[in-house]
Amino acid sequence: MALSRAWERAKRSAFVTGAPVPAGADDILIQEDADRAGDQITVRAGRDLARYVRPAGGDFETGHPLDAPRRLTPGDIALLAGMNHARLPVRRKPVVALLPTGDELCEPGSTLGPDQILSTTTYGLKALFEQHGAEIRLLPIARDTPQALGDTLALANAADLIVTLGGASVGDHDLVQQVALGDGLDLAFYKVAMRPGKPLMAGRLGTSVLVGLPGNPVSAMVCGHVFLRPALDAFLGLAAQPLPRLSARLSHDVGANGGREHYMRAHLTPHEDGLTCEVFARQDSSLTSVFAAANGLAVRPIGDPARSAGERIEVIWL
Repeated sequence: MALSRAWERAKRSAFVTGAPVPAGADDILIQEDADRAGDQITVRAGRDLARYVRPAGGDFETGHPLDAPRRLTPGDIALLAGMNHARLPVRRKPVVALLPTGDELCEPGSTLGPDQILSTTTYGLKALFEQHGAEIRLLPIARDTPQALGDTLALANAADLIVTLGGASVGDHDLVQQVALGDGLDLAFYKVAMRPGKPLMAGRLGTSVLVGLPGNPVSAMVCGHVFLRPALDAFLGLAAQPLPRLSARLSHDVGANGGREHYMRAHLTPHEDGLTCEVFARQDSSLTSVFAAANGLAVRPIGDPARSAGERIEVIWL
């Protein structure tokens, strides 16, 4: 009869998973370990002896810290909702305007002429920057005239970050710096000693930061990782710091490096004793297929000598 009375109390208190434990009870008999006949229950032999009681405050208590600044994960958001926070102070997403340049460019899906190529890097960078917290504005392809470039650049008004693609080198049609300077660009630097990505420039244009990336697709994507991922972190209020570099063992010999720091496309494989790095043989900055196969960059310092299999080098996860 004691079990019968407990059953009546359970029914009255909607005693299901997640319900409060009835007064006077200190253990739970799960349904899978009981047989019911009318108002009587019989406990099965060999039942699970776990208590099945979760204590109040067992997950978190008042004052439980969630350190900031941080990039909120799905787990963080679930925890905050469980803490009954309906609204939180957060940084807004930085607005990034992507501006491809070049008479030769066409949008994907176009029918190409004999002297045209597809504008691919725009979409690779869009995906990368959205993954790291940005809101993207895709601007139309700017043709290789000062007027066309100036008109398109004006469409980037009020963006936090303007990223131009191509037109930053020294050819007759590389007009980005000329036009931006005419619009008031405060140039911070132009060219860096790195491969790929030498013709990189940056400065401030009005209230926006402007970064001019090279036109070669792999150069632009590498610079997007190395320079602009940390910039997006800074816009979001996170620590302003370079991408972390890890140590990895080479899986094969590599030759000496030259006069620029080289970010070589590579495949990183975790092992029990750390990472192994396979540097791809083909490193041309136009090879998007090689970049797509890479999950890391092997960083070779200026003048780095030839390295043998098993030696350690610095790498960056992509």
